[in-house]
Amino acid sequence: MSGARISSISPDSPASAVDLLVGDELVSVNGNEPTDIIEYQQLIDASRVTLVVRREGEALARKVTVVKSEGQPLGLGIDSAVFDRIRTCDNHCTFCFIYQLPKGMRRSLYVKDDDFRLSFLYGNYTTLTRFTEFDLERVLDEGLSPLYVSIHTTNPELRASMLRNPRGATSLRWLRELLRAGVEVHGQVVVCPGVNDGEELERTLYDVLSLYPELASVALVPVGVSDLSREESMRPHEPDEARRVVEVAERFQRLTRELLGRAKVFASDEFYLVAGLEPPGTESFESLDEAENGVGLVAAFVESFAERSPMAKLGSGFFQSVDGAPAIGYRAPRTYDQQPVGGENVTVLTGEYAAPILRTLFDEYGFADVDVKAVTNRYFGGNIKVAGLMTGQDLQVALSEVDESHVCLVPDVCLSEGRFLDGLSLDDLSRPVTSVATTGHDLRDALEKVRSVAASRS
Repeated sequence: MSGARISSISPDSPASAVDLLVGDELVSVNGNEPTDIIEYQQLIDASRVTLVVRREGEALARKVTVVKSEGQPLGLGIDSAVFDRIRTCDNHCTFCFIYQLPKGMRRSLYVKDDDFRLSFLYGNYTTLTRFTEFDLERVLDEGLSPLYVSIHTTNPELRASMLRNPRGATSLRWLRELLRAGVEVHGQVVVCPGVNDGEELERTLYDVLSLYPELASVALVPVGVSDLSREESMRPHEPDEARRVVEVAERFQRLTRELLGRAKVFASDEFYLVAGLEPPGTESFESLDEAENGVGLVAAFVESFAERSPMAKLGSGFFQSVDGAPAIGYRAPRTYDQQPVGGENVTVLTGEYAAPILRTLFDEYGFADVDVKAVTNRYFGGNIKVAGLMTGQDLQVALSEVDESHVCLVPDVCLSEGRFLDGLSLDDLSRPVTSVATTGHDLRDALEKVRSVAASRS
């Protein structure tokens, strides 16, 4: 047990009336030692909650009892989602991006998890290779739904080879059990050219129709291959290969809609962009539950910008977590409490994929005077062109090419607690840069605020 600590106590909450302090380590709740935030939330629903905590510098643990209404929030923030050890991934996937990270980054970035609890809480994908009968019972007993499962291929031999784990050949049996029990599951296929695309991809999708028709959705996403990859079998998609993936996805959209009543197979926006195609609009999607995989993300952003409305609620990953789960890792707060300064000229710096989309939006909606600067990702290289993987070092290079008179804006998706992946912060940059929440509505609002401040000064 690594334990969990109290990270906050809400004022005027039941917990604020007893002897608890931020930093106290949680030992037990009503005589039980919860292993994660899920069990903790269930235990504190009672009208009488007895906590045993350990305070730094004290030899003996202390017991406190909180009396409240049944179901009333206790008022404690907990600093971790999993109190015992995170169930780490023992696969060695040929396409795993963690193996492509350079040395010297934050330790948390190198953690590979294959934990169904994090799948439920945050939308992390699990291969189910470490899933057990006990886990299945818990998922069903506690209603842990939806879950997110990495399929990649339904060919047992190929799946074991791609995961470099013999259990990969059989672990999809748990997917069948989850679906049979009524658990909502979203799937993904990381499509690797020459490996699980073409006929293998079509076989996988036909198996989805016949073996796993209850799947809520299946996202097809391209493999990310940086200059740091050591896998000879991994390479980026060529435009014609990406176009064929899109064609397969759209064919199976029509097929699943016809046979199952709703479209379930979607290619990520990145496939459309690599193929030189326009990503589909929001009307093409049943939901945005695969938005973290880039499925419908462009459509949601464009609609939010065009209609000056909050971005549609997205379904997983850093866009959403279950209520009560702490915002950790890349889901931690991203922005400072910043307000864009006024200026006659504005430059928005973003990833290479997003830059032409923003240019089109700005030209269409009255912001033709706003410059868009595509930030080349030299840190990772390869086909890494998404805004979320921009680093401070690459942003610094791009800033040197922007006129000093320009107000500079960046999307906050590349930040976690104010830091880029390479550890730099906004304060480390050579000039002021304002981070803006990564939605169309927030970006348009920021652009208009810059104009308003500039107008008030003139």
